Amino acid sequence: MSHPPLVIRNARIVDPSRDIDETGTIVIRNGRIEAAGADATNQGAPEGAEIVDADGLLAIPGLVDTRVFIGQPGAEHRETIASASRAAAAGGVTSLVMMPDTHPVIDDVALVEFVRKTARDEAIVNIHPAAALTRGLEGREMSELGLLAEAGAVAFTEGRRTIADTLVMRRAMTYARQLGALVACETQDRHLAAGGVMNEGLFASWLGLPGIPQEAEIIPLERDLRLAALTGVNYHAAKISVGESAELVRAAKRRGLPVSCGVSINHLALNENDIGEYRTFFKMSPPLRAEEERQAMVKALEQGIIDVVVSSHDPQDVDTKRLPFSDAADGAAGLETLLAAALRLYHGDQVSLMRLVDALATRPAKIFGLDAGTLAPGALADIVLVDPDEPWIVSEDDLVSLSKNTAFERARMQGRVRRTYVRGREVFAAG
Repeated sequence: MSHPPLVIRNARIVDPSRDIDETGTIVIRNGRIEAAGADATNQGAPEGAEIVDADGLLAIPGLVDTRVFIGQPGAEHRETIASASRAAAAGGVTSLVMMPDTHPVIDDVALVEFVRKTARDEAIVNIHPAAALTRGLEGREMSELGLLAEAGAVAFTEGRRTIADTLVMRRAMTYARQLGALVACETQDRHLAAGGVMNEGLFASWLGLPGIPQEAEIIPLERDLRLAALTGVNYHAAKISVGESAELVRAAKRRGLPVSCGVSINHLALNENDIGEYRTFFKMSPPLRAEEERQAMVKALEQGIIDVVVSSHDPQDVDTKRLPFSDAADGAAGLETLLAAALRLYHGDQVSLMRLVDALATRPAKIFGLDAGTLAPGALADIVLVDPDEPWIVSEDDLVSLSKNTAFERARMQGRVRRTYVRGREVFAAG
């Protein structure tokens, strides 16, 4: 079904893929961008085109969120592919990579196909499955990586887990390297982290809660980077949370290794003090760290050592969150607050708008090999119009996600998505 051409005028176009920040026009035809920039302003609109006056709003490539946990199949009460896609559209996320932590685990071609088909039929944004590196995410036996890649898995990961067996990890990386596939892993040594529920330090002692030391992240990251050097695999450290981890990645990049890393918005916007009186919505993995580590993450992002920012959207229901802190599940819903929370760094003059959009859209698309993250002519017309200054207060009642466990309840935000387009079609409009 073809839609009339779309022309968006008077937009502040920020496109890191072309290093553009200018007021101009975007022309869309047949779901793709025909022109985007100041030079498109004097072009006449195509016949029958719908004209949108952006009135100075920011126009950026749709966000690409590469770490999203969805409950389907197996835990549809927490989040479905359809509900996640609506939450994504409301947050300006037009492409997301879905983690394999489902019931059953996405370790089999039929499940990759199930996700792709369900997304095609029910989702309003682009949803790409990542597949499990090992069968059942058990860390023992490698999945059929070749078949999974052929079926459309865009990356391999252990989801919330870290492979403890170094030989299994080496074999999986070697095989992924032969396929030209990306391995994207979180690093947490489960033995060092055993029993810990928050960042190890003075604040944990005050709360009387067992802590997780930074070394639980750093040691398996060092191992993975050495294995990446050994195997030559494209390796992505999915969620780092401490300054020393960023230093390790910086050193690996300097040696010319094909490595990258991400950080969750929670570790850029929050710290361990937010836990306050045992507030379980702030229980995360990795745990929220000390303020100086948060600042180190922001600095590493601005410098480009940290490549991407993710929501790490991990919806939990009331039954798993309204428990004593030690018993509550890790994770927070995050698709709808990702951009607004990230804009805090721009408003605070800590990270430039160009670098922020690069980390939220352009670079993740490049690392995961997705047709997204750019407003260049010929690209898919996945576009977000944002009012970077609009003030609003997060309320769980207004969240589209089925689960309401936001870490930003009643937070004051500045910057809101006004419209989201996927392939030139409007999938979200504010108000």
